[in-house]
Amino acid sequence: MSLPDKHPDIYNALHQGVVIPAHPLALTADLELDEKRQRALTRYYMAAGAGGVAVGVHTTQFEIREDQYNLFEPVLEIASDEIASADLDRPFIKVAGICGPTDQAIEEAKLAVKHGYHLGLVSMGGLDSYTNDELIERTRKIAEIIPVFGFYLQPAVGGRILSYEFWKKFVEIENVFAIKVAAFNRYQTIDVVRAVAESDRRDEIALYTGNDDNIVADLLTTYRFDADSEKVEKKFVGGLLGHWAVWTAKAVELLEKLHNVDGPIPEELLTLNIEVTDTNAVIFDAANSFHGCIPGIHEILRRQGLLDGTWCLNPDEVLSEGQNEEIDRIYKSYPHLHDDAFVKENLDDFLK
Repeated sequence: MSLPDKHPDIYNALHQGVVIPAHPLALTADLELDEKRQRALTRYYMAAGAGGVAVGVHTTQFEIREDQYNLFEPVLEIASDEIASADLDRPFIKVAGICGPTDQAIEEAKLAVKHGYHLGLVSMGGLDSYTNDELIERTRKIAEIIPVFGFYLQPAVGGRILSYEFWKKFVEIENVFAIKVAAFNRYQTIDVVRAVAESDRRDEIALYTGNDDNIVADLLTTYRFDADSEKVEKKFVGGLLGHWAVWTAKAVELLEKLHNVDGPIPEELLTLNIEVTDTNAVIFDAANSFHGCIPGIHEILRRQGLLDGTWCLNPDEVLSEGQNEEIDRIYKSYPHLHDDAFVKENLDDFLK
């Protein structure tokens, strides 16, 4: 049974467009899972008004899959349990990260279904030996198990260039219902949107931005192409972002504001796009090829009291030199972008 048949409320929310934070991993100083704070993060995202979470993705740290940690299923289960116990009065989309060779990806998809996830965010990273056709076949096999959220990952962090022709085949896979575009490249972004717009499945597939360097502009832009002898329009409706793992309450306000734009785009929103991009460059450590990306996210959450430290399973993943000072700068420059007051007011409930 497909997503719109089995979970029509989830399907409708996905297409209306929501904030989906990429869920971090809470660790102790001994690099053990900090379950209390792991649960607190999920509670924070729900309370902030997010429309879902993505768990087991890059922000959750790929090392969770390694035998010495074996944390992939535990983090899926913890988030799913917290969402179930919250008894929300709105749909909440559960997305599980799926990666690795076909056999591994199939097993991860089965675990995601076991724990009630609605879609699998299918990464094509780390599969350089696969041809494009083999990637398509891998996706088809995953789609037989769980509805697919496609993922165009930028090459700078392990992705690969995927052509318009690739995405044209990808969108014809019947159980694909969304695509996250994180190419960090306007040309490559257009390839995906055009492939969707020109497909007979254009109305079934929701587009989500993962372009952290262009979040606001992506969500304001209408793409228009010729298809079937008529003009077809397609827009990004929401975002699935590591950037939205922090200051989430403000991200929810932002998306609502962008959804309500009617008519000419106010110049202030174009300025806001640059402000958001500046904050992302600092948090994601763009100046150092994203080396401090995950610790940057952790540092914001640590300052708010949601995390106890910036520790990562990979000991080489630490804040870059000067990154902390840059975080000080964006806090001072853009007070309207952070949600520290919201977190402070609710922190005891998140950590209960």
